[in-house]
Parts: sequence; structure tokens; C-alpha cells
Amino acid sequence: MNKNKKGLGRGIDALFQDFEAEDVSQSRVEELKLSDIRPNPYQPRKTFDEDALAELSDSIKQTGVFQPIIVRKSVNGYEIITGERRFRASQMAGKTTIPAIVREFDEEAMMEIAVLENLQREDLTPLDEAQAYDTLIKKLHLTQAEVSTRLGKSRPYIANYLRLLTLPPEVKQMLNAQDISMGLARTLLSLKDKKQLVPLAKRTVKEQLTVRQLEQLITQLNHEDKKAKAKPVKKSPYIQASENQLGDRFGTKVQIAQSKKGQGHIAIDFASETDLNRILALLDVNLD
Repeated sequence: MNKNKKGLGRGIDALFQDFEAEDVSQSRVEELKLSDIRPNPYQPRKTFDEDALAELSDSIKQTGVFQPIIVRKSVNGYEIITGERRFRASQMAGKTTIPAIVREFDEEAMMEIAVLENLQREDLTPLDEAQAYDTLIKKLHLTQAEVSTRLGKSRPYIANYLRLLTLPPEVKQMLNAQDISMGLARTLLSLKDKKQLVPLAKRTVKEQLTVRQLEQLITQLNHEDKKAKAKPVKKSPYIQASENQLGDRFGTKVQIAQSKKGQGHIAIDFASETDLNRILALLDVNLD
């Protein structure tokens, strides 16, 4: 796949412009039967915009296919390398053949081309883009830095998209449905208590929170979570004995909190207003 890598590092669009332009100028264009052609088996995209295909189909009916598709030979005919939209639109237009250029590509190259072509889609969602980067990393054994270099994207850009794949399924659905933006989705990932993530996402949609408002809310929730998980200070035997004696005296739970400087407070539980009056009487407090 040496020729394909010519545009790497200059972005996806540059890669494909170089790739198709060079193929058309240096290779022989053939008319292949549509019935002999199959989609790229590694193409992650399974659905296509029907309205856009219909528009392209109408154009093909009038002027034909201007840009040949690129294919490779397979056991049962040919497999598409680039140009599946043109292939599908030609089928819709009732065509029986399509101009094509036959090239030799190995399995790894087919996979990479499919993913890169998928990244050019106009209707690409943030999760589609994230999945494409993840496929390049896992299937081609690339690092985030290598993906960044190949696509002409910054490393943080790639990392931010990959983080979206850790969202719960419900939140992913909200993102795909555009109920929440990518900015909101990324902000939600900063929530430490992941059990609260889905409820908070639903609240974000319901209250139409902005990214800034969500950030402030998460800061508050993370602070509360930190306090709740803070290791309780071990009480001295003197404090514990005092709590027990006061508890016996008032017939209820008594808690004493003391700082390292010796300051503190006493909390006395009561079950009702009548119980409160009982405790106040024991303290010789008369509110009349």
C-alpha cells in the first residue's frame, strides 16, 4: 500500500484526492458489470442516506459516472476499494455497468481504505468517527500518535473522540440522536461517579444545560462524592465514651465531631417535636 501512503500526514481529503487522481491518470478504466462487484467487506458503514443516493442516481442517469470507482479482483469477481456510493447510485439508476479501475490491494490496505473513506462522510457522527479511529488502532495495531500522523489530526483530537466510546449505551444513543452535543458528552465523562452518568445526561437534556452549566454541576457532584468517600477520622476513646454516656443520658444517638485543633460540635438526634421537647427538658431548656 505504498502509493496510498503518499498523502498521509496531510489529512484524509488530501490522501483520497491523490489516490483517485493518480489512479485515473495512470490506469486503464474498464466497464465492469455491477453484478460482478461487491462492497468492501471491511466497510464499517452499513447504511446510506437514501435522499443523497437518489440525487446522485438522477445525476448518473443524465451524465453517467464521472469518476471511476476503484476495485480489486476477488474470488467471485471484484470488491470495491473506493466508490460504494457511486456503485449503489448506479444500481438505483438501472445501470448494468460502471467505469472502474482494477488495482491490487492486500487485506490491511482494504481495511484502512474502508475506514478512511468512511471518515469522509458528510453525515459522520462523533461516535462513527470515534469508532473509525478505534478500528485503525485495533485492527492495524497503530498507536494514537500514528493515527494522528496518518490523518493529519492532533493527538488530543484523536484521544477526545476515542473517549466517547466509553460512554454508556443510553448516552451514546442521545449523542447519535443529537440530543446532546459532543461537548456535553465529553463533559459528562468527567463525572467521577459513573452510576450517576445516565441520570445526569437525562437531566442535561431535560433542562437543556449548556456545557458551562454542566461543568459547574459536575464540579459540585464530584466534590460531594469526594466528601462522601473521605476516610472518617478515628475518634479517640474519650470522644467515644462521651458519645455513649450522652446517648444514655438523652436516650438517643449523639455524635461528637472534633477537629485536630480541639474544636468541634455535638449532634443530638430526635425523632419528633415531642422527642425534641423531651431532650430540651433534660437540658433544662425552657422555651415558654
